[in-house]
Amino acid sequence: MTEAIKIDVWSDIACPWCYIGKRNLEKGLADASTDDDAPVVEVTYHSFELSPDTPVDFEGGEADYLARHKGITADQANAMLERVTGVAAEAGLEYRFDLLKHTNTVKAHELLHFAKEQGRQLELAERLMSAYFTEGRHLGQEDELVALAAEAGLEADAAREALRSGRYFAAVRADQAQAAAYGIGGVPFFLIDGKYGVSGAQPPVAFAQIARQVWAERREVGEDAA
Repeated sequence: MTEAIKIDVWSDIACPWCYIGKRNLEKGLADASTDDDAPVVEVTYHSFELSPDTPVDFEGGEADYLARHKGITADQANAMLERVTGVAAEAGLEYRFDLLKHTNTVKAHELLHFAKEQGRQLELAERLMSAYFTEGRHLGQEDELVALAAEAGLEADAAREALRSGRYFAAVRADQAQAAAYGIGGVPFFLIDGKYGVSGAQPPVAFAQIARQVWAERREVGEDAA
């Protein structure tokens, strides 16, 4: 049996384009899954902090953050948010920047590594992004993270212990070091089978196409070896 295609995704739960890219990837893979010879795919999420110096309790809204972080005017920041809200809607996501609580994301990344060990990383990634962008949940707070972990099927006490122990912090930094080694400067970034890099929130058809292409290449290699 042909091995699964590995898709490694570098993203930040506070990156609006990452959630859009995640949804588009899922739609593309769902489309390819209807093929007679459907690609088998394994997706893994990796840590990338867009703004590691952000405080846990950021004062101000998302437009304030953009204006300070990117050195733009409030009007320009609001225009950027309107644009990404529209793109998100096309992907089926209802962004609520009026509710969003900007925060430091390192603890959320640590929790994603814990979830990976428990076989629930994909479920938690979805729950965290949905909570952040559509529900206004505060993902810098331990209690909120633990509650979301439980909603994603993880054991609450174990999730809390994982956060308090800090034992996944090194894994977060390792992901970031790998991103730097690959020259990844922005997210989302998708590494397909360790050889094809796809940057940005590409449309679903692009993800479906590359999954089919890599699967066909795998099949050819298998036939040549047979």
